[in-house]
Amino acid sequence: MTTPSRVATVTFNPAIDQTITVGHLTRGEVHRAHSVRQDPGGKGVNVASCLADWGVPVTTFGLLGADNAAPFEALCAAKPIADRFERLPGATRVNIKIVDDRETTDINMDGLSADDIATGKVVAAVEAFAADDALVVLSGSLPPGCHAGIYAEMVARLRSRGAKVLLDTSGVPLTLALKAQVLPDIIKPNRRELAAWAGEPLETIEDVVRCCQRLHAQGIALVVVSMGEEGALFLSGEGALLARLPAGELASTVGAGDAMVAGLAAAVIEGAGLERTARLATAFAVAKLGRPGPHLPDLGTIHAMSEDVTITTIDSAEQIGASGTGEAR
Repeated sequence: MTTPSRVATVTFNPAIDQTITVGHLTRGEVHRAHSVRQDPGGKGVNVASCLADWGVPVTTFGLLGADNAAPFEALCAAKPIADRFERLPGATRVNIKIVDDRETTDINMDGLSADDIATGKVVAAVEAFAADDALVVLSGSLPPGCHAGIYAEMVARLRSRGAKVLLDTSGVPLTLALKAQVLPDIIKPNRRELAAWAGEPLETIEDVVRCCQRLHAQGIALVVVSMGEEGALFLSGEGALLARLPAGELASTVGAGDAMVAGLAAAVIEGAGLERTARLATAFAVAKLGRPGPHLPDLGTIHAMSEDVTITTIDSAEQIGASGTGEAR
């Protein structure tokens, strides 16, 4: 099978992320911001930006409001990112991210309304890009007017052209994509998103492993679940691994999951095995925690962090933490 050499991301619902940093967020109180910044965002945009920092050229597709497209255009001009966004009348949504000393609080808007003509243009352009040397990353929520089954339809079209497909979404779009006859090659829900799809709480790592095994048995080659401080689970035909890397200084959690998706894409382009994939994706995600905006540190830092990832081999869901589970560094 051909290893992809070209990458595209698709973002139907981009956003300008306005990140406000406060000392401690208390409901009902007046706060003074320590800092405020705006970054072009949306999951696929974040993935593209981090991949470009790694040195992988990316083509970005999706829908973008013409009124405030300048931040996105500047990002693409500053990095090896080809802008193939379809412009719509109006402004791209602005999402609020409030970062305090404990966590990040997200306030996300719906986004510009999209019609079948606009989304059809995006789908046609992505399909024209797709071939057996392409990896296509479908990321994020869908805007009003965009039907929930669009990702499921795109997966079938893109895979029929030989492309690999990495899907990172949640809710109804994820449910429909996982019910379809043709499934994505890779998915990366977080634990909460996976639990919502499964209809059960997934309280233990054993529960998560069993759920991932079910998805893999249905035909998804690589299932990755991010679990916050517990690390991330990576499950493929090579087995199952739990990857952990303690976070250092926390600048913002915004986009950390997208950075992990970028790490997965980078590993696919590299033709990496499961352990290298787990190390690289985890390093991308944790490195992003230390930086505001959709950006990674230098390549040397990422390589060093990937070597520090603790890998736990999981022989089966029942053997987590038992003598049958081994660790490697």
